[in-house]
Amino acid sequence: MKCISVYTKNFEVFSDLYEKIIDMELAENEEKEIEGVTISESGEVPDNYIARMKQKPGVVVMKVRDRDITILQHGEVFEIFIPEKEFVVH
Repeated sequence: MKCISVYTKNFEVFSDLYEKIIDMELAENEEKEIEGVTISESGEVPDNYIARMKQKPGVVVMKVRDRDITILQHGEVFEIFIPEKEFVVH
């Protein structure tokens, strides 16, 4: 799974930027700023990372079922986990 980190603790800001973030193309380890929020492509994450994070207190888990995307929010960061198949060019 690919991970995109979004550095904000404000859910409303994250929600407003979500579609832009999903649609943007980022190279591995690339960092960009949108409307004052830093977005970083964090590379591949092992599948068990999400399971481990779900067990921690203070971690909010969100699921976008139609695209199989998982979003974790903890501290001042949102992590968007996108399955590899989402990156295939049609």
